[in-house]
Amino acid sequence: MPPTPAPPLRTGERPGRNDRPSEDRILATPSGDAFVVLDGVSTLSDDRPRGGWYADTLGKLIVDRLAAGSGAELTEVLHDAISAITREYALTPGASPAATVSIVRLGDTVVEAAVLGDSPVVVIGRGGQVQALTDTRLAELVETRPQAAEYRRRLAAGSGFDTRHHQLLVELRDAQMGWINRPGGYWVAEAVPEAGRQAVTAIWPRAEIAQILAATDGVSSAVDDYGLYSWTELATACRADGPQAVVDAVHRAEEQDADARVWARYKQSDDKALVHLDLAPGVTSAG
Repeated sequence: MPPTPAPPLRTGERPGRNDRPSEDRILATPSGDAFVVLDGVSTLSDDRPRGGWYADTLGKLIVDRLAAGSGAELTEVLHDAISAITREYALTPGASPAATVSIVRLGDTVVEAAVLGDSPVVVIGRGGQVQALTDTRLAELVETRPQAAEYRRRLAAGSGFDTRHHQLLVELRDAQMGWINRPGGYWVAEAVPEAGRQAVTAIWPRAEIAQILAATDGVSSAVDDYGLYSWTELATACRADGPQAVVDAVHRAEEQDADARVWARYKQSDDKALVHLDLAPGVTSAG
């Protein structure tokens, strides 16, 4: 039998700020049977953001490997791609730009996913059930730091994104760097290839899935932090209006809470990338 064709990939993207390009990336194989979503992270010392370069370059390396069709485990694909970018550009752990990575690969009978960092993959079942593949290791680490509680408390009191807010974020970033890509800490694509093997993974029967979503945290915050949507509602909105409309709606909501009093967050508006894949257009998921 010929392979099951991939449905059209629908996407939405938007930079968090108008004065700098987005560092999020969405890339797919030519056949559309696999795609990757990345959220680039620059180092604090960068005069201009390199996270977008890293996300773009790593994403292409991942897609090339997926398109080759070796059938390798997604964690090994990611490990090999991080090895390649680290070697080719002589990247140094702790001084390299980085990226979260989410990979989805469609097979004839299964759907595979791998997530490294806070860019989740969510599947909506044909019966309406929601399964989210998330990597919460960094979020759990951040929540233990007193700076996180302080910046949220200050924002709720109306401080806005002032100098002290920036200082708190720098302190949080410095604390995080002590735990990057090490056991007991958190893992992200950077200059340590082992991180690829630490991605969280899932495999679902393709016949049971109606829709697939993959998003950077600039979009997933609309569900996890703002409560603007449930995942089912977000998928429904993607079906009805398209993922770009959803991305724009989240951005408008953040603009209406410009000083972050309602939704405490580390910056006014983050870069956003969203993928929606409809595997069963005629099926209406309840829930």
